[in-house]
Amino acid sequence: ALKKAFAENKEIQKLAENFILLNLVYETTDKNLSPDGQYVPRILFIDPSLTVRADITGRYSNRLYAYEPSDTSLLHSNMQKAMKLLKTEL
Repeated sequence: ALKKAFAENKEIQKLAENFILLNLVYETTDKNLSPDGQYVPRILFIDPSLTVRADITGRYSNRLYAYEPSDTSLLHSNMQKAMKLLKTEL
């Protein structure tokens, strides 16, 4: 459902052109890709130093990187935040 909401949101699609997106079909055991546990779906923002940005999270305290289909406005906002941080931190 999140993938569909993501694909149907034109603003998110436009911003997504500035990101490298990785869609994992199977759960990973890589601790770097599951810093707060294993659950799906999750969206992590990772900076050029390959560090998960703990300051860009979803709205759930028990699943920091989870987004639901109704969270597209938060996701859009977080994508904008990631773009601004990238420009100011480089």
